[in-house]
This record gives sequence, structure tokens and C-alpha cells, in this order.
Amino acid sequence: MNTEHHSHICGAECTAHAPQGIYIISSSSAVENPERIELAQRHLQALGWQVAVDPDALAQYQRFAGTDQQRLAGIQRALQQPSQVVLSSRGGYGLSRLLTAIDWRAVADSGKRFVGHSDFTAFNNALLAQTGAISYAGPCAAFDFGVAEPDDLTLDLFHESMTDQLEILSFESVGSDAVDGRGILWGGNLAMLCSLLGTPYFPQIDQGILFLEDVGEHPYRIERMLAQLWQAGVLGRQQAIVLGHFTEYKLSPHDNGFDLNQVIAWLKNTVRVPVVHGLPYGHTEVKATLPIGKKIGIATESDMAYLVIEEHH
Repeated sequence: MNTEHHSHICGAECTAHAPQGIYIISSSSAVENPERIELAQRHLQALGWQVAVDPDALAQYQRFAGTDQQRLAGIQRALQQPSQVVLSSRGGYGLSRLLTAIDWRAVADSGKRFVGHSDFTAFNNALLAQTGAISYAGPCAAFDFGVAEPDDLTLDLFHESMTDQLEILSFESVGSDAVDGRGILWGGNLAMLCSLLGTPYFPQIDQGILFLEDVGEHPYRIERMLAQLWQAGVLGRQQAIVLGHFTEYKLSPHDNGFDLNQVIAWLKNTVRVPVVHGLPYGHTEVKATLPIGKKIGIATESDMAYLVIEEHH
């Protein structure tokens, strides 16, 4: 994978970009190994961040990181504490149960930067649908940073995104369709996005840049979810569909040549919206941090794709 990121050249004038604080919450599944949160703290502190952990971040109730009330209280505490970045510990399942009880206006008004992926897709897109506020699809504390050696690029991209230094994310995108435009970036985990369809938590975005990834979903299930979004009128209204990684599925003899490449071919032929692939995002070691709800630029040229996150004026 050839992934480049272009950041501001920083000197004394960039003190505004210096790291502040990170507050780790658990809003979905229980953290199975507390040591992963300690490791994540250590790696983030090495980048200069101050890291605090919510009192209930390691709570357990059934499969969840505490009861619904505990997890809601963690989100509420995140709004009131001083750290600017609120980082989800992990995905799994649980946010769908909380969407009707979260005070979305308070989340938006707090100015906090909420970051996570997988199940956190529900939070990202609900916030956008309810308020128009920006949040971030990106790493989770335990999943990405709670390992002996986190991926350097994932750490760098997170740090640069949280300090407004990431200008352009470029990545190999062989065979992608031609596109050059600007639009609202939105999306995330495909299954979670489909679960929001028809609810007040599904963003109504026209001419957007929709990015998608998933894990453990067979290509026919991926196609079925894409077909659902297409038939609901969502895909045809986008400026581009950007595909991240779809991982951890098994093909069978019954597939008889039907694989992810066939799904992408079907998508291109059916939807007739530019499809870009190779985005470094998914349930993978390398993961970009992407601003959901922000208007960005997108372009492809010579088997490369470019997301323009911060434009020069």
C-alpha cells in the first residue's frame, strides 16, 4: 500500500496545533483486556497527548461496556471534562440502543472531537443527521493503539487530523473511476450505515463523498447492502463512492467466481457514480482519521486518489 499524507510545515507558529487532551470512553462492547487501554494511554502520551479514561470505560454488563445508563453517562461526562478529543475504546455493538437518548445538540455544542470506527459509525452519522456537526471516523483506543506496536501511519494520521495538520491524504487507487470535485464526506461501516436507513439518524447528503468499509461480511452480503442503499436512492445522489477495506470473509465453492471484484463491477455498472477504491480505512492496521460531515475535495489521477482535507485559501 502506498499511502502519503501531506501536512503543514510546522514551526513556532503552530503552537495552536499542539496536542491537548484525549478522553477515552466505552459506548459499545465491553473492553476484554484492560491492558489495552493502558497501552493506548502510553502510546498517545508518547505523542504529547494528555490522556484520561472515563470511570466506566472498563465496565461490563452482558456484552456491553456497562448498562445503557452507564454508557450514556460516559458520553455525558465526556462533554463536561476539559479534553478536546473523545476517543472510543472499541466498536462491537451497543450504540444503536443509545441513539434516542443522546443529547445531540449538547454533543455538537461541546465542540469536542469524537473519534471511533465500526459501531461508532452510528454515532458519527447520527450526529451529522441531527446537527450537521463534524466528528471523526478513525482509530479506537483498544483496537488500534492498545497493542505493543501501533501502526506508525495510523498514529501519525490520527495526530495530524486532531491537530488540523492533515491537508491531503493520497493513496494508490488502481482502476478507479475519474472524479474531481468537492462534497460532504460521510459514511463508515456499511452494515451500521444500513442499520440507520429510514431512521432520523441517517444523513440526507446530496453530492456527497460516501466512504464504506466492513468486516466479516461475505461479498454477497456486501452487495445486498449496497443494493439496499442504491434502491433507497442514496448511492445515485453521491458525487463519489470511496471503498475502504472489506476484510475477514470466506469464499466457498458455491460462489463459483463471485467475489468482491464482482461486487465492485456490479456497483460501477449499476449505480453509475464514480467508484474509488484503496482508501486506507477499515478493520485494518493502517487506518486514516476522516472528518465525517466536512466538505472536502476528491480527485483521481494516474492510479492515485487524493482527498483534500484542508484547502489553502
